[in-house]
Formats: sequence, C-alpha cells, structure tokens
Amino acid sequence: MEKIVSLSIVEQYFTKLKNHLDLDVAIVGAGPSGMVAGYYLAKDGFKTAIFERKLAPGGGMWGGAMMFNEIVIQNEAVPILDELKINYTRYDEHCVVADSVHATSALIYASTQVGCTIFNCYSVEDVVFKSEKVSGIVVNWTPVHLQHLHVDPLIILAKVVLDGTGHDCEVAKTVARKNNVKLYTETGNVVGEKSLQVEEAERTTIENTKEIYPGLFVSGMAANGVSGSFRMGPIFGGMLLSGKKVAELIKKSL
Repeated sequence: MEKIVSLSIVEQYFTKLKNHLDLDVAIVGAGPSGMVAGYYLAKDGFKTAIFERKLAPGGGMWGGAMMFNEIVIQNEAVPILDELKINYTRYDEHCVVADSVHATSALIYASTQVGCTIFNCYSVEDVVFKSEKVSGIVVNWTPVHLQHLHVDPLIILAKVVLDGTGHDCEVAKTVARKNNVKLYTETGNVVGEKSLQVEEAERTTIENTKEIYPGLFVSGMAANGVSGSFRMGPIFGGMLLSGKKVAELIKKSL
C-alpha cells in the first residue's frame, strides 16, 4: 500500500503538470481577481492555470480586516457572488458582508470546478519573452526561493500571462526591468501604489485592469500598483469585478 500511495500521487501530479506546460492563460497569483478570472476563462473553454506562491490560495481575502474574517462587497459585484453561490448578508443599501473564509473557499472551489487548475507552492521568477511579447512564465518551487538555493527553473508557455500578484506587481516589474521595455503606463514603468482611498481605489481597480504590454495583463491590486492608484483595504467588489473584466479582455485578445 505504501508504494501505491506514493506512485499514485507522483503519476497523477506529473500527468497534471505535463498537461499544463502549454496554456492559453497563465495566471500568477491566486488572489480573488486571479481566481475569478480563472473561473470565467476556464468556464468558456480556455486552458487556464493559476500559479500561487503560498501553500493556500486566496491572497489577502482569508483574513478580512485585521483577522476579523468578514469582507465587504459593494452592490455592483453581488451578481458574481450569486453566480458563484457565495453567501452574504445585506448590510445597507450600498453593500453586503460575507464571511471571508467561506468566500475564499467558494472562489477556490468554483474556479477549479470549471477546469482551472491551481498549482500552489510555485514561485514565478521570470517570464518567457519572445518577439517583444510575454509568452509564458518561468517557475520554481517556493521553498527554493525561500532558501535562496541555486536550482534552475521550469518553463510554462502561455499565449497570455495575467499578473495578479497584488501590491507587489511582481511580473510587471520583472518584464520592465529585465527587458528594458516601456509598459502602457504614464512612466513606462510600474508607477507604484498610493495610500488608501476606498472609493477611488475601487473605481480604478477596474479601470486599470488591462493589457500593459503585449501578452501581459494585470488585475486586482496589481492593476492599481502598476498604474499608480490607491489601495482600498478589505472591500472586495473591485477585485471580483476586475477578475471578470480581465477575463473578457483576455478572451477578446485570444
């Protein structure tokens, strides 16, 4: 039985990995915008995988605010909650409140249920850059990065890459820095995130969700960080709507 346990895991995992070495869309970061994008893309038949650095997908959604595990979602995003069967409580005429653990778990379930694969414990350390276009990602195990081990990575090809890495905008920074190219921003680089301003941040999260270089899109807090807008705290409607918007943009580009 011991051999069967190990063999079944190894065989199944490497079958899964082999089947995802060439993708329509590689999403970096399993935060709320990334998982919503993965849901809508996979639901429409696009071969999509999410690569998450941490052990648990979900980004900053798990903890609510200061570990009070409730999150706020404004009315505009409630149809997404309904579609994904996420429970919520009406707070006032403008917004609802949801249990962050339930909501995050539901996003993970919904995205994977329609065929979006999540690879956890993967760090994306670079992109594939061919013919002046982002054409994939370069991955390694998160523990390799944490221990600063000199171990060469693997390559995942993708027609489109989505940077959903949150506040750090890691993929966008890497593309601009390593390839001496200009992003589609005011400065041609990652502008950087401003301080908190909830309403403006929610609006610009959606507005800044776009393609920022051929083959590279941004969503969620990475969108605001790249374009130099505000952070918003534990209100997540903009994140969900950003994920849905970027999925539609990517579908059109493909």
